[in-house]
Amino acid sequence: MSESHDPNCIFCKIVAGAIPSKKVYEDDDVFVFHDIEPWAPVHFLMVPKAHIPSMAHLEDKHAALMGKMMVLAPKLAAEQGCEPYPEGGFRVVCNTGAHGGQEVHHLHVHVIGGPRPWKKG
Repeated sequence: MSESHDPNCIFCKIVAGAIPSKKVYEDDDVFVFHDIEPWAPVHFLMVPKAHIPSMAHLEDKHAALMGKMMVLAPKLAAEQGCEPYPEGGFRVVCNTGAHGGQEVHHLHVHVIGGPRPWKKG
């Protein structure tokens, strides 16, 4: 398995278009799509196009990618309906490993927001 793609990974298949998704955003490095089981009125996933199994696998070379994703999160949250800070806002969650609740082993960041109460979180 190379960092660029894992043929058995569901998120790699979504990025490649082999599995349909409701796309929010895409560029050369990042693919963003709505969660199929949303916890809140706004719930989307940000994934790097490169297959990185988890946050625990990040290296210095990934700093710009992660910075890009964190800067993109508030812009996309607003576009998807999150109300502005400070009354509104959103949550950013990155589950890592079994104890962290990670279910799909391709690095992904949940962006979750909208009026409470939410299903989870």
